[in-house]
Amino acid sequence: MRVSAHDLEGPDSLARLLGGRAGAIDATLPPLAFGVGWLVSGRSIGLGVLAALVTGAIVAGWRLRRGTRPRAVLIGLLGVCGAGLIAMYTGRAQDFFLLQILSNGASALAWLVSIAVRWPFLGLIAGAALGQKTRWRKDPALLRAYNRASVVWVFQYLIRLLVFVPLWWLGWVEALAVTRVALTWPLIAACLAISWWVLRRSLPPGHPGIRHPQID
Repeated sequence: MRVSAHDLEGPDSLARLLGGRAGAIDATLPPLAFGVGWLVSGRSIGLGVLAALVTGAIVAGWRLRRGTRPRAVLIGLLGVCGAGLIAMYTGRAQDFFLLQILSNGASALAWLVSIAVRWPFLGLIAGAALGQKTRWRKDPALLRAYNRASVVWVFQYLIRLLVFVPLWWLGWVEALAVTRVALTWPLIAACLAISWWVLRRSLPPGHPGIRHPQID
C-alpha cells in the first residue's frame, strides 16, 4: 500500500503504517482462542494450542484474501506456532504468552536505543513512508520532535510488561488472554494519538511539519 504525504497528517496514518487497526485486532484472536480453548477443554494445553492454531490459520487466510502480503501473514502464523510450541514444551499454559512478553521487552529496548542514538524509529517509519529516507535527521527540530514522540512508544511496551509479567508469574491464563486483547488496539490507539500530539507540540511555531524538513 502506497502512503501519501497527506496521509501522514494524523494519528490514523501512523496506524496504517504500523499494520492498521485490523492487523492489531487480528493479532489478538489466536491468544484469545487459546485462553478460551484451554478453559473449556478442562485446562488442556494441547487443545488450547489447537484452538489458537486453527484461529491463526483462519486469520491468515482472511488476510491473504484481503491482499495482505504473504510474508506478513507467515510471520503472524509463525508467532502463533512458536507460542504454542513453548507452552507445549514447558507444560505451562501461561507460557503461551511468554513470546509476546519477550517481544514487548525487546521492542521497548529497541525503541529506547533508537532514541538514545538519535535514530528514533518513529522518524524512520514516517521518513520511509514519505520518501524522505533520512533527510528528516538534518532538521534539528524535527529530529527532536521524533525523539520525544518515540518515548511514548517505549511507555506503551512498558505498560504491557507491567501488566503481563505479574499475570504470567502468577499463572493467570484467563487474565492474560483478556489483557492481551485490552492492551493491543486500545493501547495502540492511545499511543498513536499521544505520540502525534507530542510530535506536533514539539515542533517550533512556524515549522512546516513532517512533510517538509527544514534543511540548511
